[in-house]
Amino acid sequence: MITVILVIHLLIAIAMVALILLQRSEGGALGIGGGGGGGGVMSGRAAGNLLTRSTGILAAAFMATSLTLAILADSGQRTGSVLDAAPPATEAGEQAPDADAGTVPAPDAAPAETAPAVPSAPLSE
Repeated sequence: MITVILVIHLLIAIAMVALILLQRSEGGALGIGGGGGGGGVMSGRAAGNLLTRSTGILAAAFMATSLTLAILADSGQRTGSVLDAAPPATEAGEQAPDADAGTVPAPDAAPAETAPAVPSAPLSE
């Protein structure tokens, strides 16, 4: 399903780019474009309206497929709220109980190896 919508999305994007490039440039911001006498592949008011409407329809279809892909990509990922996975709140000074509190080491267990203490040299002034 996602693959089919993705292919339609890409075809809409390519068609929209082609329609935008076919439209006559009116700004001439870079000094290029069809601002001259016979500029543009399609001329006339009717052709301009057709291209503008087609671009708007393709833009709406592009947004619809974008939202559909986003919704389908997220479906089935979340099972609950973020707050459901949060640890319980504690008062100041208390520590939250560990999840594996049943596996407390025995009191007679030997402590882990520690590095030998290094004597500090007296500070001389």
